Amino acid sequence: MAKLADNPLFADSNYGLQNKACQLARWSNNESAAAAFMESAKPCLDAVWAPVMSAAGLPFKSPGLQSPSGKSWSSPCGSVEYDNIAAFYCPKNQTLYMPYAGLRVENGGAHPGIYLAVFAHEYGHHVQNLSGIEGAADEQRYNAGQDSSAGLEVSRRLELQAQCFSGMFLGSATNHGGSIDQQMLNEAWNSNRRGDDHGAPQRDHGSDDHSEGWWRTGSKYNRNQRCNTWASSSKDVA
Repeated sequence: MAKLADNPLFADSNYGLQNKACQLARWSNNESAAAAFMESAKPCLDAVWAPVMSAAGLPFKSPGLQSPSGKSWSSPCGSVEYDNIAAFYCPKNQTLYMPYAGLRVENGGAHPGIYLAVFAHEYGHHVQNLSGIEGAADEQRYNAGQDSSAGLEVSRRLELQAQCFSGMFLGSATNHGGSIDQQMLNEAWNSNRRGDDHGAPQRDHGSDDHSEGWWRTGSKYNRNQRCNTWASSSKDVA
């Protein structure tokens, strides 16, 4: 049976990501370079998450990755418009979707740490899917009512955990001989106020403070247990 707070991912306080060098393609603010950057990041995340999943007795497989063009995108999980979402993970085909338009480089500029954090967040949803967390959360939210107060809290716990997993990756990979240096970490560290405080139609991702706070917790501590939003009080996932 799929589990949340007592998921095997959180069974050992020593579970965390290994410190490995990650060699990334050079970032440029154009569609082809951005796609190459994401493609180069995926093996880095595979290399550090696979041992954690194995240690927890959980299955692992590398996700798919697509970088669609345009401002409207489709997947087996449905259609998405530019104005509604930046990047997304589809559990039905276990694929990360990283559309260039959704990254909004006109706001972020040539700061690859920002976009790597977004990619690592979506990869975090893949980890949740493989571990059974996403399925258990979907069931819990459905039973509570998708847009009820309890249902939206489930969504916030899921999203804030993906934030924490993103921080774990950036924190674990910084200054270990690869492309991810302190500047890239700083770019990510200061760009994760990505919550519901900007006119979101519903509170399904968490406040800006919590979005940033959970990301920084993952980055500082690099321990799965620190990212167990399911064991946290409601006030910490508001």
